[in-house]
Amino acid sequence: MDGNGRWAKRKHLPRAMGHRQGVEAVRKLVRSVEPMGLDCLTLYAFSSENWKRPDEEVDDLMNLMRKFIKSDLPEFIANDVKLHIIGDWRGLAPDIVAMLEDALEQTAKGARTLAVALNYGGQSELVHAAKLAAQGGEITEESIEANLFTAGLPPLDLLIRTSGEVRLSNFLLWQCAYAEMLFVDTLWPDFTPEHLQQALDNFASRERRYGGR
Repeated sequence: MDGNGRWAKRKHLPRAMGHRQGVEAVRKLVRSVEPMGLDCLTLYAFSSENWKRPDEEVDDLMNLMRKFIKSDLPEFIANDVKLHIIGDWRGLAPDIVAMLEDALEQTAKGARTLAVALNYGGQSELVHAAKLAAQGGEITEESIEANLFTAGLPPLDLLIRTSGEVRLSNFLLWQCAYAEMLFVDTLWPDFTPEHLQQALDNFASRERRYGGR
């Protein structure tokens, strides 16, 4: 979900306003999951590299997270959305960890999944999964996959990156092996369910061969 800062800069607003508008885009997108028939939507909310940002910006992001969990959890429950967190989210502030644990418990039986990457880095995930796989014996593709943060989720079909940047930025490196990718110029705060539907239409037109002919 890239482009919050640039969105704010173009409108001569503080970066915090860009992040807040980005949260609104998340809300609209989550509400569109059921009508579009999506089983799982994964959002890259906070990377392990984002700690390098100024303290004021990190604090604002953490406070937005607190507000979002508190305000939107009832809607998740009402709309049968299951929350799944990927990343080292237990390394966040204790009160946020407690809020997330409660949210995970209350949404555990949801039919559709919203996976949120928090304090996440793809390279660290692979190291973590390889260590766990080694503890169980031989390291294989299957043993690594079984120990990824995404274990139990559907395979990644489509990765969308907003804001015109064309890179993965350490996101779902293993899972992207055969995923389709779409890079769009739209800044995240302007990304709407209509943009998502266009992306799904684009995905539906692609032929996936997984290395075959």
